[in-house]
Amino acid sequence: MPTPHDDEIILDLAALKALGHPLRAQMLDELSAHGAQTASALAERLGESSGATSYHLRQLEKHGLVREDPERGVGRERWWQRVPRPISLHAAGHEPDSAERTASRLVVGEWQRNRQSRLQQFLDSGLERVGPEWIEASAVSTSNVQLTIEQLQEINDELHATLDRVVGRYRNQRVPGARPVQIHLDVFPLVDGRIQGADVGGSAKDEQ
Repeated sequence: MPTPHDDEIILDLAALKALGHPLRAQMLDELSAHGAQTASALAERLGESSGATSYHLRQLEKHGLVREDPERGVGRERWWQRVPRPISLHAAGHEPDSAERTASRLVVGEWQRNRQSRLQQFLDSGLERVGPEWIEASAVSTSNVQLTIEQLQEINDELHATLDRVVGRYRNQRVPGARPVQIHLDVFPLVDGRIQGADVGGSAKDEQ
């Protein structure tokens, strides 16, 4: 896993269960992708009632995942933003129990569904909706390589450090011409891949 941030949010079991609710995960994702919004704006984007989004925003606030935007809002109007800190499902070195593992799978599943949905929208209609210049500046790529655990950890740490450094230049900027952009960094071993040199079924042959 990437090197922990000193200021990261560690989700306990209650927070994991709260975020495992599909609408809450989707709302947090919307705030991450599009910035601060009101409960009414979120309701319109997600096809929900403002009463429902208001309730779920308060639940997310209770677990330290969202907060009111102090720079926005007039009178009783409340703008909400994601708390700008990295989120980790478990503390480093902590071995989750069965309840935590189940809740974590629900959270990760919702995040992945939202991520895949956005990527599919881009692949299906990106050219028509954002234009060729944005398509040219984008990338959907895959790299395949044989790695040891230590090498995987090294690459993961370096990529996250680079991403933090580069993205940090533009965090929370509001400039003309900017639009929401997502950067996906997927680094993981293939679960059906073979470890080189392992004797599986009486054969140590490396098959590509």
